[in-house]
Amino acid sequence: MEKFYAYLDRMKFIRRWQLMRSTRDENIMEHSHSVAVLTHALATIENTVYGGHVNAEKAVLYALYHEVSEVMTGDMPTPVKYFNKQIHGEYEKLETLAVEKIADTLPKEMKGELYPYLQADKTSEEYRYVKAADKLSAYLKCLEELRSGNNEFVQAEKAQKESLHAMDLRAVEYFFEHFIPAFHLTLDELEGL
Repeated sequence: MEKFYAYLDRMKFIRRWQLMRSTRDENIMEHSHSVAVLTHALATIENTVYGGHVNAEKAVLYALYHEVSEVMTGDMPTPVKYFNKQIHGEYEKLETLAVEKIADTLPKEMKGELYPYLQADKTSEEYRYVKAADKLSAYLKCLEELRSGNNEFVQAEKAQKESLHAMDLRAVEYFFEHFIPAFHLTLDELEGL
């Protein structure tokens, strides 16, 4: 009996933003989808607008699987995860072990194909776009919460925005200029009603 996809299906039960009051819960399955879509957007912007050479397919697969470890570890809140270097280093080891355990549930014929995306090359150019998309997804969650009147996310929105601009990725700046304004619109405004 192969368990890999049953583990991945459990991503829908792992809640994000646990230390903050949210108007709508977000799980790591929907977050991973958001990050994959945003990674594709950023890679596409880099390649088509700026003539870059990011492997968009590889980046999207990194994004799709970037939270797999959390099926076993849960979502560690950012203030805890980055409290100090020792905690962060130990948590990274725990994440690696969790991914190894989950990867071991794959049939051996498939493991070689999927494993490189489960344990992404975090030094690659593609992973840089995943990290940007991860922050962008968090930023969009902050905007959603703020639109709902939840001031719990005021500081998080500022921190995510600053962090995104500090990444110095032209695709991120393009996304902010061309796409972020639409996230402030209502459905009627999106539809031009």
